[in-house]
Amino acid sequence: MLNQFPLSSEQIDQITRKHPTPFHLYDEKLIRKNAQKFYKAFSWMPGFKNYFAVKALPNPFILKILKEEGMGADCSSLSELILAQKAGITEENIMFTSNDTPAEEFVEASNLGAIVNLDDISHIEFLENCAGFPELISFRYNPGPLKEGNVIIGNPEEAKYGLTREQIFEAYRISKEKGAKRFGLHTMVASNELNEDYHIETARMLFELVVELKERLGLKIEFVDLGGGYGIPYRPGQKEIDLDAVSAGIKAEYDRLIVANDLHPLKIVMENGRMITGPYGWLVTKVRHIKMIYRDYAGVDASMANLMRPGMYGSYHHITVLGKEDRVCDHKYDVTGCLCENNDKFAVERMLPELEIGDILIIHSTGAHGHAMGFNYNGQLRSAELLLRENGSLLEIRRAETLDDYFATLDFEKLEKEQF
Repeated sequence: MLNQFPLSSEQIDQITRKHPTPFHLYDEKLIRKNAQKFYKAFSWMPGFKNYFAVKALPNPFILKILKEEGMGADCSSLSELILAQKAGITEENIMFTSNDTPAEEFVEASNLGAIVNLDDISHIEFLENCAGFPELISFRYNPGPLKEGNVIIGNPEEAKYGLTREQIFEAYRISKEKGAKRFGLHTMVASNELNEDYHIETARMLFELVVELKERLGLKIEFVDLGGGYGIPYRPGQKEIDLDAVSAGIKAEYDRLIVANDLHPLKIVMENGRMITGPYGWLVTKVRHIKMIYRDYAGVDASMANLMRPGMYGSYHHITVLGKEDRVCDHKYDVTGCLCENNDKFAVERMLPELEIGDILIIHSTGAHGHAMGFNYNGQLRSAELLLRENGSLLEIRRAETLDDYFATLDFEKLEKEQF
């Protein structure tokens, strides 16, 4: 079920006088409520924590809200580590899961006391040389042909991430020899997956590996990170994932494999991002032009630079017209941006009410992988992010970029002095 946009036409009219479209809007009250619901569903799990995937919505205001709700931060770059720190998230409340990692990022993660989750067996020596080898270490497991992926993330055999099954055992053996005393195990094999059984099977796969690591190496795993990838409904009428069913299924596997093999308690963590904030963000944009040629086009002031998913993946995002929600959707439009790329479309042949220049379109479910994936192609400037506070007030948590921002890395004075 999609969430209704929380503001009226009159409120948006007032807001746009100060904050011109396009902008992303997030609802603090709903994000907090959802975080609490998520934690309640998995409250039986020993030491449960969700390390929010910072890449989904890299804004310290959002991270601070989630920190207050008990969440950590899953980081994969130096910038994300700094964002977590700015939000007050440090030490083992940070999970650093990266790939093709430069030395300075391992150093920063080490300085922050973050949990380092290595992506390759060769990174053991690399990490030791640049930052020293930690007492607590985790590894990312790629099951290859033993586990199917899904449409967005692809098949594990084709993914660049993680260690093979045999490498996992060798990696822990080497780590023990280097003095590691605490161990974690991680995988991430799906994205936006709504099938409950898929997530239960992922947990079973890791629990079985925990048992085998104990049998083969005498190694006790302290925590398993089941990854993220819990999906959200993007289409009206699409069923939400049943978190209670997932939780019950994982508990059954935990009792069968972990408790029965005397490995309880095993800490269980996750790294969901989309599930936490995705449904509670909206891209607000205004119709700039109506063009009628072989198709009818509604050109808006947002573009693929504000929301890449439809153009990049062909992903569906529901669109409503503010003030026309009850009108019949009897006109067919491609909803487009202004980039010089034909895939700069938010919708293709979408049935909507008849549109007029100046109409406000609400693009739903942009609270994850929306603004975060923005870019500056064609010199487009990235939009503002606004937060609707619990008391109904509005807070600008990221201002819109300006031309000065865009040109900040260019030196026009040097250009004038150089001879060509």
